[in-house]
Amino acid sequence: MNVLIVEDDDGVAEALEQALGVQGYQTRRVGTGAEALRELAGASLVLLDLGLPDLDGHEVCRRIRERSCVPVITLSGRTDELSRVMALHMGADDFIAKPFSRYELVARIQAVLRRARDCLQHAAGAVPAPRPAPAPVPAARPAGPAAPPTPHAPTAQEEARETTAHRAAQPPHLAGPLRLDPRTRKVFLHAEEVCITRREFDLLAMLIAEPGTVMERQEIMATVWDENWFGSTRTLDVHVGSLRSKLGNEWIETVRGVGYRLTVPAAALA
Repeated sequence: MNVLIVEDDDGVAEALEQALGVQGYQTRRVGTGAEALRELAGASLVLLDLGLPDLDGHEVCRRIRERSCVPVITLSGRTDELSRVMALHMGADDFIAKPFSRYELVARIQAVLRRARDCLQHAAGAVPAPRPAPAPVPAARPAGPAAPPTPHAPTAQEEARETTAHRAAQPPHLAGPLRLDPRTRKVFLHAEEVCITRREFDLLAMLIAEPGTVMERQEIMATVWDENWFGSTRTLDVHVGSLRSKLGNEWIETVRGVGYRLTVPAAALA
Protein backbone atom coordinates (compact mmCIF):
# COMPACT_ATOMS: atom_id res chain seq x y z
CA MET A 1 0.00 0.00 0.00
CA ASN A 2 1.74 3.14 -1.24
CA VAL A 3 0.75 6.52 0.23
CA LEU A 4 1.85 9.70 -1.54
CA ILE A 5 2.39 12.48 1.01
CA VAL A 6 2.12 15.98 -0.45
CA GLU A 7 3.40 18.26 2.32
CA ASP A 8 5.94 21.11 2.21
CA ASP A 9 6.54 21.22 5.98
CA ASP A 10 9.47 18.88 6.65
CA GLY A 11 8.53 18.30 10.29
CA VAL A 12 4.94 17.35 9.50
CA ALA A 13 5.98 15.20 6.52
CA GLU A 14 8.52 13.25 8.56
CA ALA A 15 6.00 12.67 11.34
CA LEU A 16 3.47 11.40 8.79
CA GLU A 17 6.02 9.05 7.23
CA GLN A 18 6.97 7.67 10.63
CA ALA A 19 3.36 7.16 11.77
CA LEU A 20 2.33 5.43 8.54
CA GLY A 21 5.49 3.34 8.40
CA VAL A 22 4.68 1.89 11.82
CA GLN A 23 1.30 0.81 10.40
CA GLY A 24 2.97 -0.97 7.47
CA TYR A 25 2.29 1.63 4.77
CA GLN A 26 4.94 2.50 2.22
CA THR A 27 5.24 6.24 1.68
CA ARG A 28 6.61 8.69 -0.86
CA ARG A 29 6.89 12.35 -0.05
CA VAL A 30 6.82 15.42 -2.31
CA GLY A 31 6.68 19.09 -1.35
CA THR A 32 4.86 20.79 -4.22
CA GLY A 33 1.70 20.37 -6.25
CA ALA A 34 3.63 19.95 -9.49
CA GLU A 35 5.66 17.09 -8.01
CA ALA A 36 2.47 15.47 -6.75
CA LEU A 37 1.00 15.40 -10.24
CA ARG A 38 4.22 13.92 -11.66
CA GLU A 39 4.52 11.26 -8.93
CA LEU A 40 0.86 10.25 -8.87
CA ALA A 41 1.34 6.95 -10.72
CA GLY A 42 1.42 3.96 -8.39
CA ALA A 43 -0.10 5.76 -5.41
CA SER A 44 -2.82 3.89 -3.52
CA LEU A 45 -3.82 7.00 -1.59
CA VAL A 46 -2.81 10.67 -1.51
CA LEU A 47 -2.45 12.79 1.63
CA LEU A 48 -2.68 16.31 0.24
CA ASP A 49 -1.86 19.42 2.24
CA LEU A 50 -3.84 22.39 0.89
CA GLY A 51 -1.18 24.99 1.71
CA LEU A 52 1.42 24.26 -0.97
CA PRO A 53 4.05 26.74 -2.16
CA ASP A 54 3.37 26.51 -5.90
CA LEU A 55 -0.25 25.52 -6.56
CA ASP A 56 -3.38 25.89 -4.48
CA GLY A 57 -4.19 22.57 -2.88
CA HIS A 58 -7.77 22.65 -4.17
CA GLU A 59 -6.47 22.99 -7.73
CA VAL A 60 -4.06 20.09 -7.21
CA CYS A 61 -6.95 17.99 -5.94
CA ARG A 62 -9.02 18.87 -9.02
CA ARG A 63 -6.19 17.91 -11.38
CA ILE A 64 -5.61 14.63 -9.54
CA ARG A 65 -9.27 13.77 -9.85
CA GLU A 66 -9.25 14.56 -13.59
CA ARG A 67 -6.67 11.87 -14.25
CA SER A 68 -7.14 9.32 -11.47
CA CYS A 69 -9.64 7.73 -9.09
CA VAL A 70 -7.01 7.39 -6.37
CA PRO A 71 -8.45 8.26 -2.92
CA VAL A 72 -7.43 11.73 -1.73
CA ILE A 73 -7.47 12.95 1.87
CA THR A 74 -6.82 16.67 2.23
CA LEU A 75 -5.02 18.14 5.26
CA SER A 76 -5.28 21.76 6.26
CA GLY A 77 -4.94 24.18 9.12
CA ARG A 78 -7.78 26.13 7.53
CA THR A 79 -10.84 24.72 9.25
CA ASP A 80 -13.49 27.09 7.88
CA GLU A 81 -16.48 25.56 6.15
CA LEU A 82 -15.59 26.98 2.74
CA SER A 83 -12.19 25.22 2.68
CA ARG A 84 -13.77 21.91 3.63
CA VAL A 85 -16.59 22.22 1.09
CA MET A 86 -14.25 23.28 -1.72
CA ALA A 87 -11.92 20.35 -1.06
CA LEU A 88 -14.81 17.90 -1.23
CA HIS A 89 -16.21 19.56 -4.37
CA MET A 90 -12.78 19.31 -6.03
CA GLY A 91 -12.81 15.54 -5.52
CA ALA A 92 -11.35 14.90 -2.08
CA ASP A 93 -12.65 11.82 -0.30
CA ASP A 94 -12.08 13.26 3.16
CA PHE A 95 -10.83 16.38 4.94
CA ILE A 96 -8.75 16.33 8.11
CA ALA A 97 -8.25 19.58 10.01
CA LYS A 98 -4.86 20.23 11.58
CA PRO A 99 -3.95 19.46 14.26
CA PHE A 100 -4.90 15.80 14.39
CA SER A 101 -3.62 12.66 16.09
CA ARG A 102 -2.07 9.71 14.31
CA TYR A 103 -4.95 7.54 15.55
CA GLU A 104 -7.49 9.69 13.73
CA LEU A 105 -5.29 9.81 10.63
CA VAL A 106 -4.89 6.03 10.42
CA ALA A 107 -8.61 5.46 11.10
CA ARG A 108 -9.62 7.84 8.30
CA ILE A 109 -7.13 6.29 5.88
CA GLN A 110 -8.50 2.83 6.61
CA ALA A 111 -12.10 4.07 6.16
CA VAL A 112 -11.34 5.75 2.82
CA LEU A 113 -9.46 2.71 1.50
CA ARG A 114 -12.27 0.44 2.64
CA ARG A 115 -14.85 2.53 0.76
CA ALA A 116 -12.65 2.65 -2.33
CA ARG A 117 -12.15 -1.11 -2.28
CA ASP A 118 -15.88 -1.75 -1.89
CA CYS A 119 -16.71 0.63 -4.75
CA LEU A 120 -14.27 -1.11 -7.09
CA GLN A 121 -15.75 -4.47 -6.11
CA HIS A 122 -19.30 -3.32 -6.86
CA ALA A 123 -18.25 -1.64 -10.10
CA ALA A 124 -16.66 -4.84 -11.34
CA GLY A 125 -19.73 -6.87 -10.38
CA ALA A 126 -17.57 -9.06 -8.23
CA VAL A 127 -19.08 -11.32 -5.68
CA PRO A 128 -17.36 -11.06 -2.32
CA ALA A 129 -15.26 -14.10 -1.61
CA PRO A 130 -16.78 -16.37 1.01
CA ARG A 131 -15.27 -16.07 4.39
CA PRO A 132 -13.06 -18.99 5.40
CA ALA A 133 -14.63 -21.53 7.68
CA PRO A 134 -13.82 -20.95 11.31
CA ALA A 135 -10.95 -23.00 12.66
CA PRO A 136 -12.01 -26.02 14.72
CA VAL A 137 -12.20 -25.43 18.40
CA PRO A 138 -9.49 -27.44 20.19
CA ALA A 139 -10.60 -29.98 22.74
CA ALA A 140 -10.79 -28.70 26.25
CA ARG A 141 -7.76 -29.44 28.34
CA PRO A 142 -8.04 -30.89 31.83
CA ALA A 143 -8.63 -28.24 34.39
CA GLY A 144 -5.45 -26.98 35.95
CA PRO A 145 -4.64 -24.37 38.52
CA ALA A 146 -6.92 -21.38 38.29
CA ALA A 147 -5.48 -18.52 36.29
CA PRO A 148 -4.83 -15.32 38.19
CA PRO A 149 -7.71 -12.86 37.91
CA THR A 150 -7.47 -10.32 35.11
CA PRO A 151 -6.70 -6.86 36.46
CA HIS A 152 -9.79 -4.72 36.63
CA ALA A 153 -9.80 -1.89 34.11
CA PRO A 154 -10.88 1.36 35.78
CA THR A 155 -14.23 2.73 34.76
CA ALA A 156 -14.75 6.33 33.65
CA GLN A 157 -16.26 7.13 37.06
CA GLU A 158 -13.26 5.63 38.86
CA GLU A 159 -10.84 7.58 36.66
CA ALA A 160 -12.79 10.77 37.33
CA ARG A 161 -12.68 10.15 41.11
CA GLU A 162 -8.94 9.44 40.89
CA THR A 163 -8.35 12.66 38.96
CA THR A 164 -10.38 14.67 41.45
CA ALA A 165 -8.48 13.15 44.38
CA HIS A 166 -5.17 13.90 42.67
CA ARG A 167 -6.12 17.52 42.14
CA ALA A 168 -7.29 17.87 45.73
CA ALA A 169 -3.90 16.64 46.93
CA GLN A 170 -1.97 19.14 44.82
CA PRO A 171 -0.96 22.33 46.61
CA PRO A 172 -1.25 25.68 44.81
CA HIS A 173 1.73 26.67 42.65
CA LEU A 174 3.29 30.02 43.54
CA ALA A 175 5.64 32.27 41.58
CA GLY A 176 5.90 35.64 43.25
CA PRO A 177 2.41 37.20 43.26
CA LEU A 178 1.18 34.62 40.73
CA ARG A 179 -0.85 31.75 42.21
CA LEU A 180 -2.28 28.77 40.33
CA ASP A 181 -4.63 26.40 42.15
CA PRO A 182 -4.95 22.95 40.47
CA ARG A 183 -7.89 22.03 42.72
CA THR A 184 -10.13 24.90 41.65
CA ARG A 185 -8.35 25.49 38.31
CA LYS A 186 -8.16 29.19 39.08
CA VAL A 187 -5.32 31.68 38.64
CA PHE A 188 -4.69 34.75 40.77
CA LEU A 189 -2.27 37.63 40.21
CA HIS A 190 -1.79 40.03 43.14
CA ALA A 191 -4.77 38.26 44.79
CA GLU A 192 -7.07 39.09 41.85
CA GLU A 193 -8.48 36.28 39.75
CA VAL A 194 -7.34 36.10 36.13
CA CYS A 195 -9.84 34.51 33.74
CA ILE A 196 -8.11 32.09 31.39
CA THR A 197 -9.20 29.23 29.16
CA ARG A 198 -8.77 25.54 29.94
CA ARG A 199 -5.82 25.17 27.56
CA GLU A 200 -4.19 28.35 28.86
CA PHE A 201 -4.50 26.97 32.39
CA ASP A 202 -2.79 23.70 31.41
CA LEU A 203 -0.01 25.61 29.66
CA LEU A 204 0.54 27.93 32.62
CA ALA A 205 0.45 24.98 35.04
CA MET A 206 3.29 23.33 33.14
CA LEU A 207 5.39 26.49 33.17
CA ILE A 208 4.75 27.46 36.79
CA ALA A 209 5.59 23.96 38.03
CA GLU A 210 9.26 24.77 37.32
CA PRO A 211 9.75 28.55 37.22
CA GLY A 212 12.86 29.57 35.33
CA THR A 213 13.18 26.21 33.57
CA VAL A 214 13.04 26.28 29.78
CA MET A 215 10.27 24.07 28.40
CA GLU A 216 10.85 22.92 24.84
CA ARG A 217 8.11 23.54 22.30
CA GLN A 218 7.63 19.87 21.43
CA GLU A 219 7.53 18.93 25.11
CA ILE A 220 4.81 21.52 25.72
CA MET A 221 2.80 20.37 22.70
CA ALA A 222 2.99 16.73 23.81
CA THR A 223 1.99 17.53 27.40
CA VAL A 224 -0.63 20.25 26.96
CA TRP A 225 -2.05 19.17 23.62
CA ASP A 226 -1.31 15.64 22.38
CA GLU A 227 1.80 13.50 22.10
CA ASN A 228 0.53 12.44 18.66
CA TRP A 229 0.14 16.04 17.50
CA PHE A 230 0.40 16.68 13.77
CA GLY A 231 0.49 20.18 12.39
CA SER A 232 1.94 23.57 13.12
CA THR A 233 2.95 24.57 16.65
CA ARG A 234 1.69 28.06 15.86
CA THR A 235 -1.25 27.40 18.19
CA LEU A 236 1.25 27.36 21.08
CA ASP A 237 2.42 30.87 20.18
CA VAL A 238 -1.20 32.05 20.08
CA HIS A 239 -1.88 30.71 23.58
CA VAL A 240 1.34 32.20 24.94
CA GLY A 241 0.37 35.55 23.45
CA SER A 242 -3.04 35.33 25.09
CA LEU A 243 -1.50 34.55 28.49
CA ARG A 244 0.90 37.47 28.12
CA SER A 245 -1.99 39.82 27.40
CA LYS A 246 -3.63 38.72 30.67
CA LEU A 247 -0.60 38.44 32.95
CA GLY A 248 1.85 40.86 31.36
CA ASN A 249 4.46 40.35 28.66
CA GLU A 250 7.31 39.89 31.16
CA TRP A 251 5.92 36.73 32.78
CA ILE A 252 6.61 34.32 29.90
CA GLU A 253 10.00 34.56 28.23
CA THR A 254 10.72 33.23 24.75
CA VAL A 255 13.93 31.23 24.40
CA ARG A 256 14.50 31.49 20.66
CA GLY A 257 14.69 28.17 18.88
CA VAL A 258 13.93 26.22 22.05
CA GLY A 259 10.69 27.15 23.82
CA TYR A 260 9.39 29.16 26.78
CA ARG A 261 9.96 29.64 30.48
CA LEU A 262 8.10 31.39 33.29
CA THR A 263 9.97 34.25 34.96
CA VAL A 264 8.85 36.51 37.79
CA PRO A 265 9.28 40.15 36.70
CA ALA A 266 11.24 42.33 39.11
CA ALA A 267 8.42 44.88 39.00
CA ALA A 268 5.99 42.23 40.28
CA LEU A 269 8.08 41.76 43.42
CA ALA A 270 8.31 45.46 44.21
